[in-house]
Amino acid sequence: MTKLDPSDAIWQRSEIESPCVKLCVVHPETRLCIGCKRSIDEISQWSRMTPEARSEVMAALPARKPAPEGRRGGRSARVGSV
Repeated sequence: MTKLDPSDAIWQRSEIESPCVKLCVVHPETRLCIGCKRSIDEISQWSRMTPEARSEVMAALPARKPAPEGRRGGRSARVGSV
């Protein structure tokens, strides 16, 4: 049995099933979180969604493409070269 970090308590809300994996970064091209693959709108509305709406989002997540690989920063990003 693993011991939970006390700060994890905020992530444990029994009334809301969430795909959050605490890797919260929105990819600039896909506009999806690279951790859970939800959109900003889905993330911000999650706590207000009905269980049925959350189930629909959860069902759609496996079909969403992962974030494109490759370097996003540095000189190559500024000049547009790969």
